[in-house]
Amino acid sequence: MLAEFLAELDQLSCDALTAFQSAGDVAALEAARIEFLGMKSGRLKSAQKGLGAVDKADKPKAGQRFNQLKQQIEAALEAAQARLDSGAGAVTDGPCFDPTLPGIRPRLGHLHPLTQTIEELKDLMGRLGFSVVDGPEVEDEWHNFEALNIPLEHPARNPLDNFYLATAQRLGCAKPQAVGTGPQAAEEKELLLRSQTSTVQIRVMEKTPPPVRIISLGRVYRPDDADATHYPMFHQIEGLLVDRGITMADLKSVLRLFASSFFQDDVHIRFRPSFFPFTEPSVEVDMSWQGRWIEMGGAGMVDPNVFRAVGYDPEEYTGFAFGLGVERVCMRRHNVTDIREFYKNDVRFLEQFT
Repeated sequence: MLAEFLAELDQLSCDALTAFQSAGDVAALEAARIEFLGMKSGRLKSAQKGLGAVDKADKPKAGQRFNQLKQQIEAALEAAQARLDSGAGAVTDGPCFDPTLPGIRPRLGHLHPLTQTIEELKDLMGRLGFSVVDGPEVEDEWHNFEALNIPLEHPARNPLDNFYLATAQRLGCAKPQAVGTGPQAAEEKELLLRSQTSTVQIRVMEKTPPPVRIISLGRVYRPDDADATHYPMFHQIEGLLVDRGITMADLKSVLRLFASSFFQDDVHIRFRPSFFPFTEPSVEVDMSWQGRWIEMGGAGMVDPNVFRAVGYDPEEYTGFAFGLGVERVCMRRHNVTDIREFYKNDVRFLEQFT
């Protein structure tokens, strides 16, 4: 009886391993599981009943072989399940994977055109000796206005022309209590999204003695209606050079070198008289490119009041500052006619700037 029982187990092992290995989909594997491991009518369950007919002396050997068979069948089921889960050997309606074919090259992205422009501007101004500095986008009125010689009554401080943040004072809440025993009560600072990157120049001059040669690049915010040339959020590059004996000639030379390098052409620069609170004299900067004059931005010599606000002696030091829109120079270079294209996330537009 033992020999017959062992022969039956060997045949069962062969049938079960073949069924599990040949199962091409989940349905076939489930049918094989029920056939061999079903709790009621499975073949392994039926074989277990044959142990009762084996002689008592042979039952240990028969039972050991049965347990080995059960483990083999269960392991074969797990292996088949893992194979189907990974997709290997599964029967599909589509073409099979051919490892001899060339692979699919992954699609690589690239930097946004404005980011490309910013990185190039950093490189160009770095070669002219300017260091890159950064500052917060949420500013107080001192750095955004007062230190830049923009008094309280100036129209540039109008709440309709700035993104003021809702402080407790603006919401009509009580002012904060004074801390300590000083005679003056603590005043809450008015905060706003910076309207210009000139704020960074103030922060640098407050901590750094002359000479100073920096550029600041970043986002600025103004509540403008979005159209072809305006957007509520845009990027600026501002430069500042402070030392002894700096003149408007130095300013014009730096701007001409900058424009010629960026536009890769012999660009001429001209100044038109203008007014900015933080520079005196102030000018609008135009450049001659591709046969016509184009406005670039504003510039001028740093106003003495700005120097006094940061502790510089205007009798000893002079300096110039200039500010340009990053979107503006990027649009001129690539003949983009609408600033809104940079912010639509239209891949068809962005793919042009690889």
